[in-house]
Amino acid sequence: MELRHLRTFEAVARTLSVTRAARELHYAQSSVSDQIQALERELGVELLDRSQRQIRLTPQGVALSEYTERILKLMEEARWAVSRPDAEVAVGALETVCLHLLPEVLSRYRSLHPEARVRITQDNRGELYKAVRRGDLDVCLTFGDAPTDAGLRAETLGEEPLVVITPPDHPLAARRRVRLGELASEPFLATERGCGFRQMFDDSFSGRTAKEPVAEVSSIGTLSACVAAGMGCALLPSLAVRAQARRGEIAVVEVDDVSLRTSITMTWLDRNSSNPNLAGLQSVLRGQLDA
Repeated sequence: MELRHLRTFEAVARTLSVTRAARELHYAQSSVSDQIQALERELGVELLDRSQRQIRLTPQGVALSEYTERILKLMEEARWAVSRPDAEVAVGALETVCLHLLPEVLSRYRSLHPEARVRITQDNRGELYKAVRRGDLDVCLTFGDAPTDAGLRAETLGEEPLVVITPPDHPLAARRRVRLGELASEPFLATERGCGFRQMFDDSFSGRTAKEPVAEVSSIGTLSACVAAGMGCALLPSLAVRAQARRGEIAVVEVDDVSLRTSITMTWLDRNSSNPNLAGLQSVLRGQLDA
């Protein structure tokens, strides 16, 4: 039995659809059908019941699907054992997560796994998800919901409040809380369209309080520095601004009449779940965010 035939059968058995399996594997539907038929000829049994509109597994197909799952997981473990002998784990994250969350997490991970080597990639959400799908990254950390692609797994590690940041001498700086309506006339800076933070800004100020930013900035660090310099206010996750607030460079104000929060999400390929290096890092991440 060819491994590619087993991978194709696993996708069909899981989705119960040649169309969805072909889309997931980036094959033509005819190629998926040909591979399943080749597998059936080799085994001398029918694996799929095609007598009805909805594909079903035959008893032989059910039996093979159980073995296929175990075979593919074992192959993945073998691939990791051979290709990552130095216990490398590749993690990607947004700029904010790289700066304000990963250093402590990775330091803890290395203390528990001193033999491990870590490769870090910083990028935007779209590119991070593409890298995970390709297998270039073991895991990525983003804000908001992850894609629902077949083969991807995601887990919410925690939630982060969104806060308004102002220059330290701003009239609102002396207050701990403000109502959303009070911000209607305030100039705001935001990240560029397509960025997750920009989506948070647009969603938060939608409807009656909708507003356009006075400036668009590609970097979170530059954006918060512009706020500190007096250009206006910004709406960002608390995680991104804690250090500057402690140094007195900006003021942080909570919005008390709406719940402004975003999730911190961990995303990885399901077939990489058996990677022990990934499992170790995930354990540290869960402990860090639960703390």
